[in-house]
Amino acid sequence: MDLAIVIINYRTPHLVIDCLQSLQPQIEVNRHRVMVVDNDSGDESVPILKQAIADNHWQSWVTLLPSPVNGGFSAGNNIGIKAITAKAYLLLNSDTIVRPGAIASLEEALAKHPEAGLISPRLEWPDETPQISCFRYHSPISQLIDAAATGPVTLLLKDYDVSIPVSDTPFEPEWTSFACVLIRREVIEQIGLMDEDYFMYFDDVDYCRRARDVGWKVLHWPMARVVHLRGGSGSVKAEVAARKRPRPYLYASRSRYFAKFYGKIGLWIANIFWLIGRCIAWVREFNRATHICEYAEQDIWMNWQDPFKQPILPSSSHEKTA
Repeated sequence: MDLAIVIINYRTPHLVIDCLQSLQPQIEVNRHRVMVVDNDSGDESVPILKQAIADNHWQSWVTLLPSPVNGGFSAGNNIGIKAITAKAYLLLNSDTIVRPGAIASLEEALAKHPEAGLISPRLEWPDETPQISCFRYHSPISQLIDAAATGPVTLLLKDYDVSIPVSDTPFEPEWTSFACVLIRREVIEQIGLMDEDYFMYFDDVDYCRRARDVGWKVLHWPMARVVHLRGGSGSVKAEVAARKRPRPYLYASRSRYFAKFYGKIGLWIANIFWLIGRCIAWVREFNRATHICEYAEQDIWMNWQDPFKQPILPSSSHEKTA
């Protein structure tokens, strides 16, 4: 199999069906296979998806894999990857619509750039407005930038600012959004599967760092275009946008990431830098609305004593995992 496409469902069966419909004209049955992993939705997702696969005669290229547990974003993708051997794997969010020609374009990039272990398309809104989807690594200094959210600070430390502006030409970011990413099989064979101790978030930057650390490049390929509805497969981004307190696994993943790549002392430094940035923001935001989520000052210390402990899986029916 040349390409396996992995889609995780958690209570978004109709989004998955829309995504599959956008894929259908681009699928070559003898070369492509789609693995839909249901992350223990506990609703009618599985029968809805089974019916859609049957009604649309997708059985030749779509396989539905119900998981007995919701292990998170990494765990769900790993189930799909382990279920089939392919030359490359496209991880695709359920809240995406694949533009015509995107699959062929990504495969073209894979063939032309053997040094690229991970390749991402341009993500965009339905009206074709591009989304920022390529980034520099999260670092202790970037935490100061994020918390300060102040123009002069961002300009002074621009080389550490996480977001990279949209580009119309291919380039090599440090990491890219896993809302849609193509991963070469050799990368998985060399560095392993995604880290399942992240329930959700920071798993994409983690995987890109691990790949780049052993010599692979991350390539952004904007000629391939994918609509990303953002927030359709999870609630955390909406909570952050509304400045509400997000799910605790966001901060648990943050702590794990910083401790893993900067050490426990690096996690402390990142938190101190974040607090310095927050003090700068307090001055700027005097008598104005804050850009910080509720309880962020305390939540950044989530798992600081043991950042590598096993994640506590959500039990709430409102939790989502892509």
